[in-house]
Amino acid sequence: MIEESFKGTLAAKGFDEALMRLKPSPQVEEEPGQFWKDFIRETAPEFKKSTTDQLETLIKPIWSELIDGSTYVNDRLASIFESVNPDVIVQDNVVAFGAVLTAGRPWVRIVSCNPLEIPDPNLPPVFSGLPTAERAGWERFRQLYADLHAGLHRDFDAFLRDHGCPPLPFGQFMYESPSLNLYNYPSELDYERSRALGPTWQRLESSVRATDGAFALPEGADGHKRIYLSLGSLGSADSELMGRLIEVLGRTDYRVIVSMGPQHEELHLAGNMVGAEFLPQTSVLPLVDVVITHGGNNTVTECLHFGRPMIVLPLFWDQHDNAQRVHETGFGVRLDPYRFRDDELLDWIDRLAGDQALSGRLKTISRRLQATPGTVRAAELIEALARSRQPSAARP
Repeated sequence: MIEESFKGTLAAKGFDEALMRLKPSPQVEEEPGQFWKDFIRETAPEFKKSTTDQLETLIKPIWSELIDGSTYVNDRLASIFESVNPDVIVQDNVVAFGAVLTAGRPWVRIVSCNPLEIPDPNLPPVFSGLPTAERAGWERFRQLYADLHAGLHRDFDAFLRDHGCPPLPFGQFMYESPSLNLYNYPSELDYERSRALGPTWQRLESSVRATDGAFALPEGADGHKRIYLSLGSLGSADSELMGRLIEVLGRTDYRVIVSMGPQHEELHLAGNMVGAEFLPQTSVLPLVDVVITHGGNNTVTECLHFGRPMIVLPLFWDQHDNAQRVHETGFGVRLDPYRFRDDELLDWIDRLAGDQALSGRLKTISRRLQATPGTVRAAELIEALARSRQPSAARP
């Protein structure tokens, strides 16, 4: 199943597509994911707030939109499942789709955000960006989050129950699958839990696509530090922040590769830069020395997969959690995207690019991750479930 604005994306990779919408059709044709690009661009001022202050004015509205999409599409999903008659359903989403639970097929939950999405009392609350070694602020954040989202949880829970689903877990908008749950996070970054996840949970370590096109470094890149700058398709919508980063890096002798994003027409690259609206990220990462990222889960896990240190400038959602985890595990540094000093950013680039001990550590991790691809492991687990229809714990 694919959202209508992405029509053709999966067909180009050999998949059959069943189209759906998460809200009524717009008056004019839209770009893929255009709603979320517009939403983030319009709410970009919220990125400058603390994680606590973002809860009411950014996190809650995002949850509300996601829940509205789930309730809107429920009947369409049920119709698709009835028509396709799948052996197994795979859901990668942070909110539940009621039709998945009532379809009568085994289903797989994929957690593709930071694993703090799976709560544990011994770990910081999701979206907080708080350190694991210091509990100050944990309970205050948890309580504020619970209070602000209680109404959303109550109404969504009622909708799901009315459509034949069990009660939602307390304070969560997603169920655990009784059959198979996958999450994507290298063990070197992962958290030590107070209670082990159940046997239906499997960690994929990293799950990196092999479908990106080739990328060649521009002439003259040899002998210079090579930097990749990407704030993701949503983070790069903050053209003011992107402009500042381009200006600072443009005064150096680094060679910079810039993923420019949806506001690319507003950005003007310096002479030491190349870039485009979209770049084949998994082909770029092996060629650079340091990555400047917003801290999205895909980019963070891909950086470890290819052994690259990170400067993380978190903006919203789980990016704060990833930034903190990268910082406290020593694979990079967390900087405030709106308050870093120019010299601070450049100093960290030099330190990370020149850290031979870190480079060796990352190479070791990269070899391990690439030797056991999470994509292969996930496919094996899903295929086994489709054949047996038994929970992963029950399979040999």
